[in-house]
Amino acid sequence: MADISDKANMAGSDNGSGSVPPEYTARPGGLRGIYSHPRTQVALLGLVCFMCPGLFNALSGIGGGGQLDQTTAANANVALYSAFAVIAFFSGSINNLIGPRLTLQIGSLGYGLYIGGFLAINIHPGTKGAKDFAIAAGAILGVCAGLLWTAQGSIMLAYPTEADKAHYIAVFWAIFNLGAVVGAAVAFGQNFHTTAGSVSNSTYIAFIVLTVLGAIIPLFMKDPRKMIRTDGTPVVLSRNPSWKTEIFSLYVALKTDPMIILLFPMFFASNWFYAWQFNDFNGSLFNIRTRSLNSMLYWTAQIVGSLIMAFILDRPNVRRRTRAFLGWGLVFVMVFIVHGWGYHYQKQYTRASVKAIDDIDPNLRMDLSDKEYVGRVCVIPYLLHLHLIVHFSWLYIFCGLLDSMWQTSVYWMMGAMSNDPAKLAYLTGFYKSIQSAGAVGSWRADAVLLPFMNIFASTWALCVAGLLFALPMLYLRVKEHTDLQDEALARMDDHGHVVPVDAIHQPHVTEKEKEAEEA
Repeated sequence: MADISDKANMAGSDNGSGSVPPEYTARPGGLRGIYSHPRTQVALLGLVCFMCPGLFNALSGIGGGGQLDQTTAANANVALYSAFAVIAFFSGSINNLIGPRLTLQIGSLGYGLYIGGFLAINIHPGTKGAKDFAIAAGAILGVCAGLLWTAQGSIMLAYPTEADKAHYIAVFWAIFNLGAVVGAAVAFGQNFHTTAGSVSNSTYIAFIVLTVLGAIIPLFMKDPRKMIRTDGTPVVLSRNPSWKTEIFSLYVALKTDPMIILLFPMFFASNWFYAWQFNDFNGSLFNIRTRSLNSMLYWTAQIVGSLIMAFILDRPNVRRRTRAFLGWGLVFVMVFIVHGWGYHYQKQYTRASVKAIDDIDPNLRMDLSDKEYVGRVCVIPYLLHLHLIVHFSWLYIFCGLLDSMWQTSVYWMMGAMSNDPAKLAYLTGFYKSIQSAGAVGSWRADAVLLPFMNIFASTWALCVAGLLFALPMLYLRVKEHTDLQDEALARMDDHGHVVPVDAIHQPHVTEKEKEAEEA
């Protein structure tokens, strides 16, 4: 573990406040300073996720993994999120033992394999072996994704000061989702002249090449143990000496901060809505090029949504508790806007009506240039159809806004509970584990062909419940600053004993510094 005298630096508040004054280190200048700046490192982290999960999201946002038959993609996602849910719960321990950079490196390796599974389906359509390979690749990706997202959360939330956490989340989220935007744009461009139900081989190959490049980026990131925040406080990584101590730390994190349990319903809902948005809405109503365009709009909206939340949650001269409730209120309103709007459209189609269209000709699915509104009995004039397309696109845009606002809020809430990279790794692991368990449920419901309306209604209900459970946590737990007494793991020694705050060595403070502190 890190030396107990270093733990005071984990308070890391924006003004240096805390029960123990932190030590400060001068930041390097020049190009070295730019490279080692926390914002640069978070941008590189975003670039890793741009290339790997960003392209995965582009493919998922198209619906069905880019395939006409969505069942294999749904089953692959069940395997993916089942493995994800298990590994993510313990990935914080793995992250703290081997370090976040190596954890990130290993976690980035599974994305190309997953995309290769759908390429195999394109090359060998209808074969059981290709479908089984795609499902197995999904399970392997689940293991890798659990590691990647835990390392990502630990880095993203530990590098900024308290005053900049939402800003850093937004920087990461914008770069990460730009990958999905570019991926969807590539799919749209390469499939623009086709109205088929599946993306082309060249699209899959391009995605595989980019994910391999993304897996190389962690090699060029700065060692997190040498990182210094913008306020001069070092980022101190807690490295436990054994699995026994590490697993015990996981227990200590829950025992000493049980308020995290109130966020579990919000965690659970955070990926549940993807099955309806990606497969049951975009994947069911549109042909491949229109799905690609919608996906591009969806992920572009994610960038905007994260910037909106950063503006609210890092608002200067506004108390942190006030910002917490403002952010919660905006997300709550968005849940009802999106799902009230979505309900209007969901009433108009079912699995049976979509299948009836596909049985006649899959090319009859809604296209940007169609003069008919698919699923309607009568022929609708061309301009009216484009008007309806705009309505559908706007709904998908608002789905993207809601997703990024939800995820940004969850990360910010966890960041408001701690500045300790070790504890943040655990919290992120809890988040991704429970999030993935929810995804398993929704993707399995889609795979067994539950009615669209049932999946939609469960999505709406879980989002509302998640926010209501989170409200007491915001009221009882979020404070203006995270002090050392809130960081039980930061005060735990090599034997698993939590050291009292007053027993920790306080860095030498001069009389002049004391006067400045009091002023």
